This record gives sequence, structure tokens and C-alpha cells, in this order.
Amino acid sequence: MHRRSNLTTSAIHFRDISFALPNGNLLLDRISLSIEEGTTTAILGRSGSGKTTLLRTVNRLLDPTSGEVLLSGINALDRDLVALRRSIGYVIQEVGLFPHFTLERNVALVLEAESKPLADRLRRAHELLAAVGLDPATFARRYPRQLSGGQRQRAGLARALAADPPILLMDEPFGALDPLTRLEMQQMMRSLLQQFRKTVLLVTHDLDEALYLADRIVLLDSGRILANLTPQEFLNSTQPEVRAYVHAFRRDGLAKPTPGPAVSEAAS
Repeated sequence: MHRRSNLTTSAIHFRDISFALPNGNLLLDRISLSIEEGTTTAILGRSGSGKTTLLRTVNRLLDPTSGEVLLSGINALDRDLVALRRSIGYVIQEVGLFPHFTLERNVALVLEAESKPLADRLRRAHELLAAVGLDPATFARRYPRQLSGGQRQRAGLARALAADPPILLMDEPFGALDPLTRLEMQQMMRSLLQQFRKTVLLVTHDLDEALYLADRIVLLDSGRILANLTPQEFLNSTQPEVRAYVHAFRRDGLAKPTPGPAVSEAAS
């Protein structure tokens, strides 16, 4: 039987978690953080700050050395590992499409693993390909090698959504794309987040991406949380570490990007 915590009803709750390497190097240091259902939280920080390590404790690619990761109040360690990972969408920069499978089969792989009927798998795959801007009539039977980088990333996002998971983990999903394609992907992602109500944890180095997509921005450094703010609060913060991060992106005085919903609401 699952042990349900009475302390949180958040979609994801990190409760005092730490993660140390065998040599004792501490990558996460007593992090406590709640992610509310249906919101997008961006995790910012320098390389090596612990962003990806934190993300990977959610789907148990890494188990914390101490503390608990609770999903809807249930300790992730109490969940069946296969069922847990199938209930969480995972989008990474490298995409990871199988080169010998068509796009429609790549998108529907989780459904295939769950023994869903072929007709249902194809219907869902085509529905999601259309949702991410890949016309099924053109792309469903293509192979990954026949796609551009942006198209592969769209397919990877469709695959992550195939089983309709309540949680979506995104680790620098658009980092390898050229600026124009990256902007298109961000715009598409924002539209999808409005269409599909998911709880999203987004790891990124890009402050503008975080401002555009996220409801909250968490800044990590050396495995600890330095700030947990709304986008508007982040921009206006007087905290030295936050100001330094903002300055690194805004030092040339370029105009700010169109803000995400949280920024717009806070500014209105």
C-alpha cells in the first residue's frame, strides 16, 4: 500500500532531499520545494548547480541520498518504477527517437508497451503530431533521419505526451536549436501548456525562456535553492544572486521578450 503524506497535496514535493556522489560530493543539499498541480516551474542556475540532478529524482533516474520526493502525496520510492516512469513525460535535448521506427511508432511507444490496440495508438500518435505542428499525412511514416532538429524535438514532445501523463519533465529541451527554431518551439510549448493542463518542471539556462513559459522560477546554486519567485518578482528582485543572473541576460539593454502569463498578470 502506498504511504500518503498528509503534509502536501502538491503534484511534486521535494522534502528535505539531498544527493551525494560516492566520493561524498554533495549535488543537492536539503532541498524543499513544492510544485503545484497544473503549473510550470523553471529551474535556473549555473552548470553544476544541481538542476538536472533535481529533475531526475522525480522519475527516479536518481534516488535521493536522503529526504523524500512525493508525487501527489505518495513517496516516489513506494511507486512501481515502470508505472511511475510511464506516468511522467520526459523531454530531453537529444530527443532519443529510435532511428529504425517511423515517427508514428516513436510517438506511440509507451502505448505500445501498454498493449493498447494498434488503431488507438495510431489515432493518438496522429492527434499529437498534429498538435505539435507535424502534419500526420506528411510526417507519420517518416523516420527520424528525415527530419530537421526542430521537427525531431516536436516529435519528442509528442511522444512525451502520448500517455497523457500528469507530469512533464523537460531538461534543456530546446537548447540545441537555432534561435528562430527555439522561439517557434517556445511559442508552440506555451500554446500546448494552455491546451493540456500539465505540471511541468523545466530545466533551462535561458532566463528569457523561463520568463516566457513559467509560473515560478527557482534559482539553484551549489545544490541549494537561492530563490523561488514569480517571473515578475524575479525580474524585480534585489537579491544579489538573482540580480546577477538577470544582469547576465539583460546587460546589453535588449528589449524584454513577451512575458508569460504569470508576468502579464502580475504587471497588470
